Amino acid sequence: MQEAFIRTLTTRRSQIRARWEALLRIERVNSPLANPDTLIFLFDQTLDEVIAMLRHPPVRRTSGPLEPASGTNPLVAYFIAGEQALLEALILAQADTRGLDPVERDIDLAELKVIMRTIARRDIGSLEGLAVPKKSSVGASPV
Repeated sequence: MQEAFIRTLTTRRSQIRARWEALLRIERVNSPLANPDTLIFLFDQTLDEVIAMLRHPPVRRTSGPLEPASGTNPLVAYFIAGEQALLEALILAQADTRGLDPVERDIDLAELKVIMRTIARRDIGSLEGLAVPKKSSVGASPV
């Protein structure tokens, strides 16, 4: 991503956080962990990671829609709202840029989506891994 847009996202951080929170608050709360009052404490860490990855993109990245194995993962709504807030901020910054090459514009949008989804898949997968009960061999009868 172009450094000018990374700087713009960084300077618009408070607006991104406010929009992210507004979007998150309209989502259905499907578990205690999905409470927006809890999830807002993750914003700064996630934004720091997104900015760092925009500056130094990872070799392996993931895109595609976020579809968790369990439909109750609170991070799905968190990351969808966050992606929307970041994309809106980038699109507004791009709209204010004269002479922006449409190809570069599209590349920057795609890069932001891929990075956000890479982080989302990792974190969603980690949380789902914690929620999967382990089978115990205690009390199991031999077959």
